[in-house]
Amino acid sequence: MAKLDGKIALVTGAGQGVGQGIALALASEGARVAVVGRTLTKLEETCRQIEARGSEALAVECNIKDPVSLGACVDRVVSCFGGINILVNNAQEVPIGHLLEVTDEALEAGWQSGPMASLRLMKLCHPYLRGDGCIVNLASTAAKRWDASHYGAYAAVKEPIRALTRAAACEWGPDNIRANVILPHAKSPGLKGWIEQNPTEAAAFMASIPLRRIGECEEDIGRFVAVLCSEEARYINGQSIAVDGGQAYMG
Repeated sequence: MAKLDGKIALVTGAGQGVGQGIALALASEGARVAVVGRTLTKLEETCRQIEARGSEALAVECNIKDPVSLGACVDRVVSCFGGINILVNNAQEVPIGHLLEVTDEALEAGWQSGPMASLRLMKLCHPYLRGDGCIVNLASTAAKRWDASHYGAYAAVKEPIRALTRAAACEWGPDNIRANVILPHAKSPGLKGWIEQNPTEAAAFMASIPLRRIGECEEDIGRFVAVLCSEEARYINGQSIAVDGGQAYMG
């Protein structure tokens, strides 16, 4: 029997990159997956790939910065699949740049699409997660960088996700809801673009990863999330886990 047979997962930002990799990995372990994001055509492509593996998928177009859209998303998933067992908050806009360059609008978008959207979805899904639920939120090792220049705003909208997840793990543990954070390096479209635009910094970045490679979205990140959501990890709760080839020191 697959690790996640009978489970229903909601994954945001699942039209491409890390979110897509996680959705595919969960589906490969038997989960039915609600594929949530902004661009319907991308979501439908992820659904086609899931269905080709023999699992069920639902494409849900959603603006994660809009509370009404989030509520409608959860309602649709529950109406279609009958519940939610796994929530993966992956989608987020992130502000990058020196502090004098980052606009209020970019920082606010990062806040609304990251900590606020994650918390809103966690609260909306809580009634369905009670009893045997798992939350996986995505953050970043940006706050652990050796040089925080250019990445301060990025880290500022990622670190609160870790705090909220830890609180959920403590408050909702008695409800048998586990909440953890992963901090991944993966071959996402965003990272690919950054590497192309910053070859010198990218080379130094790669050299700082002990395994000397960037993770694959499905094989390295997605499969780890599938394990984290399974019975094999049933005692793992409230943790921030860097899935980054050993680069970050989380102590």
